[in-house]
Amino acid sequence: MQPIDFIEAKSLKAKPQDISNVSFGKLFTDYMFEMDYAPEKGWHGAKILPYAEIALAPSNATLHYGQAVFEGMKAFRSKEGAVRVFRAEDHLNRLNNSNRILDIPQIDVAFVKKALFKLLELEKDWVPSLKGSSLYIRPFIFATDEYLGVGVSKTYKLMIILSPVSAYYVNGFAPVKIMVEDKYVRAVRGGLGEAKTPANYAASLHAGSEAHKKGYDQVLWLDGVEHKFIEEVGSMNIFFKINGEIVTPALNGSILSGITRKTVLEIAKKWGYPTSERRLSIEEVCEAYDEGKLEEVFGSGTAAVISPVGELLYKDKKMLLNDGKVGEFSQKIFDYVADLQTGVETDSFGFFEKIA
Repeated sequence: MQPIDFIEAKSLKAKPQDISNVSFGKLFTDYMFEMDYAPEKGWHGAKILPYAEIALAPSNATLHYGQAVFEGMKAFRSKEGAVRVFRAEDHLNRLNNSNRILDIPQIDVAFVKKALFKLLELEKDWVPSLKGSSLYIRPFIFATDEYLGVGVSKTYKLMIILSPVSAYYVNGFAPVKIMVEDKYVRAVRGGLGEAKTPANYAASLHAGSEAHKKGYDQVLWLDGVEHKFIEEVGSMNIFFKINGEIVTPALNGSILSGITRKTVLEIAKKWGYPTSERRLSIEEVCEAYDEGKLEEVFGSGTAAVISPVGELLYKDKKMLLNDGKVGEFSQKIFDYVADLQTGVETDSFGFFEKIA
């Protein structure tokens, strides 16, 4: 493995005394990691250096053609004070899948994981200890060719930045209101839907703004061909508890393969709940609601972990779930994962790794 150079900061930032007052994604640690790619060298120039602005040419390929990918990960402080990273290899392998879709060179997962853990070891004092808080980890890769012209870039930069964040739910674990989108399209199979790339999020913004105007927090996307089958929410995967079964849309090439989604399914199966990953139409969900079989709806994702849904709107049909309260399963799995994060529950799944 290549060496990882270190450039020491001239001064260090003051760490927040109260992480609960820090907005998500607004504060960053002292150091970051970066490395570059060139055809003749491969990935090279690995270094940990002070967090700072980066210089980009106005003709930078990413600015014009959007060839970029990223991940969202977290590290937690256990009740004993140890720093533990959640499913690092799963996230980095998913980054490589996004690389494949965007024609970005594959990374050496073992090396990038080593670099990440070295960065975390250096920045371990930034990992907050308040319940529900964490150190958010953002690896990202972008094209660095300087030209105007549609084509695959030859050069790239990989960076990792860190941001201490408080509990996602500043007002408590309150259910969200979601509007089912039946007009706009975010992704289709064969496109970018299963890649974690900025374009997917840009494609969701307008519909999200329309939902906010109507009093809804997020948009639930239907498939882009028939506008019939449920896919995902813009920032998370979606689950339905129907007649005792935990159901989530099958991965079909236009849905992000969520790491928290995978975690929920693994835990639910261990607990003995019937689970299924399949095509699920919005009509089936409406019928289950009318028949009293739609017991819970919740989202899963890195930021919120579990996000209970209190209301679904599909066209003119409003579906109020659990009287707008958190469902039993949603609460149970949220509490369990929170206890895994802090080490209160024993991690029998092997989800977490301590930094060296």
